[in-house]
Amino acid sequence: MTVTTPQGFRSAGIAVGLKSTGKPDLALVVNDGPEPASAVVFTSNRAQANPILWSRKVAENGAARAVILNSGGANCFTGDFGYATTRLTAEAVARELGDADAERILVCSTGLIGTGDQTFRDRIVDNIPTLVSALAADDETAPAAILTTDSVEKTATHRGDGWSIGAMAKGAGMLAPGLATMLVVITTDARLSDEALDVALRRATGASFDRLDSDGCMSTNDQVTLLASGASGVAPDANEFAVALTGVCDRLAAQLQADAEGASHDIDIEVRGAASVADAVEVGRSVARNNLFKAAIFGNDPNWGRVLAAIGTTEAALDPYQVDVSFNGVRLCHAGAPDRPVDECDLTPRRTRVEIDLFVGEHAATIRTNDLTHDYVHENSAYSS
Repeated sequence: MTVTTPQGFRSAGIAVGLKSTGKPDLALVVNDGPEPASAVVFTSNRAQANPILWSRKVAENGAARAVILNSGGANCFTGDFGYATTRLTAEAVARELGDADAERILVCSTGLIGTGDQTFRDRIVDNIPTLVSALAADDETAPAAILTTDSVEKTATHRGDGWSIGAMAKGAGMLAPGLATMLVVITTDARLSDEALDVALRRATGASFDRLDSDGCMSTNDQVTLLASGASGVAPDANEFAVALTGVCDRLAAQLQADAEGASHDIDIEVRGAASVADAVEVGRSVARNNLFKAAIFGNDPNWGRVLAAIGTTEAALDPYQVDVSFNGVRLCHAGAPDRPVDECDLTPRRTRVEIDLFVGEHAATIRTNDLTHDYVHENSAYSS
């Protein structure tokens, strides 16, 4: 089980014809707990899909009762008709649940931008009764229904002392930071307030999803939702919960990285010796977004010069002539000059680790990314065809 691992939740995933493959494409997670609470973070892209516009208002109304998610269409840049589709979706879920307000129903969509016609609306709204009737406390169908170009389901759980966390995610492309970096639903049966959940969620996303920078492209539909039921009756220490939540989010981020479109290398860029965490993140991200570096990794070329050139574009406190760079445990650059022979470094394994030591402080951060491949270009050149 995933989002139904904690007590007080039901979920379901069904196929309604939004995907041409006939695979599941509509999911619902419902909070039946005695003390519901929630927190949500959204994409910071100013171009936002209709479900984001709707869900932002829901998030201001207090604890969300449920979240419905569809794949097979982003419902973004579809005008007033698209926003009405989102509202009708929430109203249909509230009506079928019988004891919910539409303004407590979060809505998420993922897929191609610019799609969301009458057929799209009808296939969602008309099938919500079937979706609600499929809800179960031991459901395992929801994670598959939110996938788009993903090749695998992405889930994670945590068992605390009398309480638990369950989560599911989707994402294989347009993975770049901005509070949230894909669609994620996280549930917990811990007793926590909306405010405590918000603090924990922002801490967790900041240390996990925000440090996944696969292709530098930020989505219009990103949303991470955290629902608490209170069904365990246990109120964990706030820091203990935040640490556990961060661990769950980090495991999901690693799964997203491993399933990135067309990637042949999963690259962890560890920056240490930084003057601040913000500097470490900035340096790591500058390398992660450098196409020359990413292409070199695809070619199994440990071109440490690309790393120094990338970090030299940042505002971080550093002297590029005092930096060390290692690839997969082999230090190839010391103090801005060649160190070990590059043929001592093997980049054929999929897992790739780049270590950068700035020697100016005691802070560190790791950015996750992928290489730039022919397959990535091919997949995205034909995405809408």
